[in-house]
Amino acid sequence: MPSTDITGEAIRGGYGRPQKYAATAQLGWHFIVLMSRQGKIRLSEFFSSYTESQKRRIQRDIAADILPRAPKMCNIIEKGGYKFVYRRYASLYFVAGVPDGMNELIALEQIHLFVEALDGYFNSVCELDLVFSLHKSLLILFEMFIGGMLCESSKRDVLKAIVEAEELVEEMTKPGEDTASQLDDGLSFQEQFQLGRTPGRRAQIGANSTGGQSGGGGYPGRR
Repeated sequence: MPSTDITGEAIRGGYGRPQKYAATAQLGWHFIVLMSRQGKIRLSEFFSSYTESQKRRIQRDIAADILPRAPKMCNIIEKGGYKFVYRRYASLYFVAGVPDGMNELIALEQIHLFVEALDGYFNSVCELDLVFSLHKSLLILFEMFIGGMLCESSKRDVLKAIVEAEELVEEMTKPGEDTASQLDDGLSFQEQFQLGRTPGRRAQIGANSTGGQSGGGGYPGRR
Protein backbone atom coordinates (compact mmCIF):
# COMPACT_ATOMS: atom_id res chain seq x y z
CA MET A 1 0.00 0.00 0.00
CA PRO A 2 1.60 3.31 -1.02
CA SER A 3 2.39 5.98 1.59
CA THR A 4 0.17 9.02 1.70
CA ASP A 5 0.76 12.63 2.70
CA ILE A 6 -1.39 14.78 5.00
CA THR A 7 -3.92 15.35 2.24
CA GLY A 8 -4.32 11.60 1.63
CA GLU A 9 -2.62 11.70 -1.76
CA ALA A 10 -0.10 9.02 -2.70
CA ILE A 11 3.48 10.21 -2.28
CA ARG A 12 5.17 10.48 -5.67
CA GLY A 13 8.45 12.06 -6.60
CA GLY A 14 9.54 11.89 -2.95
CA TYR A 15 7.61 14.99 -1.85
CA GLY A 16 3.94 14.11 -2.10
CA ARG A 17 3.76 15.52 -5.63
CA PRO A 18 4.32 14.05 -9.09
CA GLN A 19 7.96 13.72 -10.12
CA LYS A 20 7.89 16.86 -12.30
CA TYR A 21 7.11 18.92 -9.17
CA ALA A 22 9.76 17.29 -6.99
CA ALA A 23 12.49 19.83 -7.76
CA THR A 24 10.38 22.94 -7.32
CA ALA A 25 8.76 21.56 -4.16
CA GLN A 26 12.05 21.96 -2.28
CA LEU A 27 12.23 25.70 -2.85
CA GLY A 28 9.50 27.15 -0.68
CA TRP A 29 6.46 26.82 1.52
CA HIS A 30 3.31 25.01 0.51
CA PHE A 31 1.24 27.07 2.93
CA ILE A 32 1.36 29.35 5.96
CA VAL A 33 -1.27 29.29 8.69
CA LEU A 34 -1.55 31.61 11.69
CA MET A 35 -3.61 30.01 14.45
CA SER A 36 -4.46 31.23 17.93
CA ARG A 37 -4.22 29.09 21.06
CA GLN A 38 -8.00 28.64 20.86
CA GLY A 39 -7.71 27.15 17.36
CA LYS A 40 -8.96 30.23 15.49
CA ILE A 41 -7.47 30.82 12.05
CA ARG A 42 -6.16 34.39 11.88
CA LEU A 43 -4.45 34.11 8.49
CA SER A 44 -4.01 31.31 5.98
CA GLU A 45 -2.45 31.29 2.56
CA PHE A 46 -1.89 28.21 0.38
CA PHE A 47 0.80 28.60 -2.26
CA SER A 48 0.25 25.11 -3.71
CA SER A 49 -2.96 23.79 -5.22
CA TYR A 50 -5.34 22.25 -2.65
CA THR A 51 -9.02 21.50 -2.60
CA GLU A 52 -11.17 23.01 0.13
CA SER A 53 -11.44 19.66 1.89
CA GLN A 54 -7.65 19.27 1.85
CA LYS A 55 -7.24 22.74 3.33
CA ARG A 56 -9.68 21.95 6.12
CA ARG A 57 -7.86 18.72 6.86
CA ILE A 58 -4.54 20.53 7.09
CA GLN A 59 -6.02 23.07 9.49
CA ARG A 60 -7.50 20.29 11.62
CA ASP A 61 -4.13 18.55 11.74
CA ILE A 62 -2.45 21.78 12.84
CA ALA A 63 -4.96 22.22 15.68
CA ALA A 64 -4.66 18.57 16.75
CA ASP A 65 -0.87 18.17 16.47
CA ILE A 66 0.57 21.58 17.39
CA LEU A 67 -1.73 23.31 19.89
CA PRO A 68 -1.40 20.62 22.62
CA ARG A 69 2.42 20.55 22.43
CA ALA A 70 4.53 21.76 25.33
CA PRO A 71 6.66 24.91 24.78
CA LYS A 72 9.99 23.04 24.85
CA MET A 73 9.00 20.33 22.40
CA CYS A 74 10.44 20.16 18.87
CA ASN A 75 9.17 22.77 16.41
CA ILE A 76 9.11 20.28 13.52
CA ILE A 77 6.45 17.63 12.89
CA GLU A 78 6.73 15.22 9.98
CA LYS A 79 3.45 14.50 8.22
CA GLY A 80 3.83 12.10 5.33
CA GLY A 81 5.49 13.96 2.47
CA TYR A 82 5.40 17.28 4.34
CA LYS A 83 6.56 18.82 7.57
CA PHE A 84 4.97 21.34 9.87
CA VAL A 85 7.53 23.92 10.94
CA TYR A 86 6.14 26.33 13.50
CA ARG A 87 7.04 29.03 15.99
CA ARG A 88 4.89 30.46 18.73
CA TYR A 89 4.74 34.19 19.39
CA ALA A 90 2.60 35.16 22.40
CA SER A 91 -0.88 33.74 21.64
CA LEU A 92 -0.25 32.95 17.95
CA TYR A 93 1.24 29.93 16.22
CA PHE A 94 2.93 30.61 12.87
CA VAL A 95 2.86 27.29 11.00
CA ALA A 96 4.55 26.74 7.65
CA GLY A 97 4.02 23.60 5.60
CA VAL A 98 7.29 22.69 3.92
CA PRO A 99 8.43 19.68 1.85
CA ASP A 100 10.83 17.08 3.21
CA GLY A 101 13.69 18.45 1.13
CA MET A 102 13.59 21.94 2.66
CA ASN A 103 15.91 22.92 5.50
CA GLU A 104 13.83 23.37 8.64
CA LEU A 105 16.17 26.01 10.09
CA ILE A 106 15.70 28.14 6.97
CA ALA A 107 11.93 27.82 7.33
CA LEU A 108 12.15 28.90 10.99
CA GLU A 109 14.21 31.93 10.03
CA GLN A 110 11.76 32.83 7.27
CA ILE A 111 8.88 32.68 9.75
CA HIS A 112 10.79 34.95 12.12
CA LEU A 113 11.57 37.36 9.29
CA PHE A 114 7.86 37.57 8.45
CA VAL A 115 7.04 38.24 12.10
CA GLU A 116 9.68 40.98 12.26
CA ALA A 117 8.16 42.63 9.17
CA LEU A 118 4.71 42.52 10.78
CA ASP A 119 6.17 43.89 13.99
CA GLY A 120 7.88 46.72 12.14
CA TYR A 121 4.67 47.74 10.37
CA PHE A 122 2.25 47.45 13.29
CA ASN A 123 4.79 48.59 15.91
CA SER A 124 4.66 45.53 18.20
CA VAL A 125 2.14 43.36 16.36
CA CYS A 126 -0.55 41.52 18.30
CA GLU A 127 -3.41 39.17 17.45
CA LEU A 128 -5.91 42.02 17.16
CA ASP A 129 -3.79 43.64 14.45
CA LEU A 130 -4.26 40.53 12.32
CA VAL A 131 -7.98 40.41 13.05
CA PHE A 132 -8.72 44.03 12.10
CA SER A 133 -5.98 44.57 9.48
CA LEU A 134 -5.86 41.23 7.69
CA HIS A 135 -5.39 42.89 4.30
CA LYS A 136 -2.25 44.68 5.54
CA SER A 137 -0.82 41.40 6.81
CA LEU A 138 -1.50 39.77 3.45
CA LEU A 139 0.15 42.66 1.63
CA ILE A 140 3.30 42.16 3.68
CA LEU A 141 3.19 38.41 3.05
CA PHE A 142 2.77 38.84 -0.71
CA GLU A 143 5.53 41.44 -0.80
CA MET A 144 7.94 38.96 0.80
CA PHE A 145 6.83 35.62 -0.64
CA ILE A 146 5.85 34.68 -4.18
CA GLY A 147 4.67 31.14 -4.77
CA GLY A 148 5.89 30.20 -1.30
CA MET A 149 9.45 31.32 -2.02
CA LEU A 150 11.12 34.17 -0.17
CA CYS A 151 11.77 36.86 -2.78
CA GLU A 152 12.42 39.90 -0.58
CA SER A 153 14.39 39.50 2.64
CA SER A 154 14.91 43.19 3.40
CA LYS A 155 12.37 44.36 5.96
CA ARG A 156 13.14 47.98 5.09
CA ASP A 157 12.34 47.42 1.40
CA VAL A 158 9.15 45.52 2.25
CA LEU A 159 7.84 48.25 4.54
CA LYS A 160 8.87 50.93 2.04
CA ALA A 161 6.82 49.20 -0.69
CA ILE A 162 3.80 48.95 1.61
CA VAL A 163 4.02 52.64 2.53
CA GLU A 164 4.28 53.61 -1.16
CA ALA A 165 1.21 51.49 -1.94
CA GLU A 166 -0.74 53.18 0.86
CA GLU A 167 0.27 56.63 -0.41
CA LEU A 168 -0.89 55.68 -3.91
CA VAL A 169 -4.21 54.47 -2.52
CA GLU A 170 -4.69 57.74 -0.64
CA GLU A 171 -4.09 59.69 -3.85
CA MET A 172 -6.68 57.58 -5.70
CA THR A 173 -9.26 57.68 -2.92
CA LYS A 174 -12.16 60.08 -3.31
CA PRO A 175 -13.54 61.93 -0.28
CA GLY A 176 -15.86 59.71 1.74
CA GLU A 177 -14.70 56.48 0.05
CA ASP A 178 -13.48 53.49 2.04
CA THR A 179 -9.69 53.48 1.73
CA ALA A 180 -9.35 49.79 2.61
CA SER A 181 -11.66 48.81 -0.25
CA GLN A 182 -9.14 50.21 -2.73
CA LEU A 183 -6.91 47.22 -1.95
CA ASP A 184 -9.55 44.58 -2.63
CA ASP A 185 -8.59 44.15 -6.27
CA GLY A 186 -5.21 42.81 -5.15
CA LEU A 187 -6.76 40.03 -3.06
CA SER A 188 -8.29 36.73 -4.04
CA PHE A 189 -12.02 36.05 -3.58
CA GLN A 190 -11.30 33.89 -0.53
CA GLU A 191 -9.23 36.62 1.10
CA GLN A 192 -11.94 39.21 0.42
CA PHE A 193 -14.51 36.92 2.05
CA GLN A 194 -12.18 36.66 5.07
CA LEU A 195 -12.32 40.45 5.27
CA GLY A 196 -16.12 40.37 5.16
CA ARG A 197 -16.34 42.07 1.75
CA THR A 198 -18.12 41.12 -1.44
CA PRO A 199 -15.61 40.31 -4.22
CA GLY A 200 -15.84 42.54 -7.24
CA ARG A 201 -17.82 45.24 -5.45
CA ARG A 202 -15.74 48.09 -6.83
CA ALA A 203 -15.99 46.70 -10.35
CA GLN A 204 -19.78 46.60 -10.03
CA ILE A 205 -19.85 50.19 -8.76
CA GLY A 206 -17.70 51.29 -11.69
CA ALA A 207 -19.97 49.53 -14.16
CA ASN A 208 -23.06 51.16 -12.69
CA SER A 209 -21.48 54.61 -12.77
CA THR A 210 -20.70 54.24 -16.49
CA GLY A 211 -24.13 52.94 -17.40
CA GLY A 212 -23.01 49.30 -17.56
CA GLN A 213 -20.39 49.93 -20.27
CA SER A 214 -17.34 47.70 -20.05
CA GLY A 215 -13.89 49.11 -20.59
CA GLY A 216 -10.48 47.66 -21.18
CA GLY A 217 -8.91 49.32 -18.15
CA GLY A 218 -8.74 48.00 -14.63
CA TYR A 219 -6.83 48.01 -11.43
CA PRO A 220 -3.63 46.03 -11.13
CA GLY A 221 -3.84 42.74 -9.29
CA ARG A 222 -1.55 41.23 -6.73
CA ARG A 223 2.14 41.56 -7.29
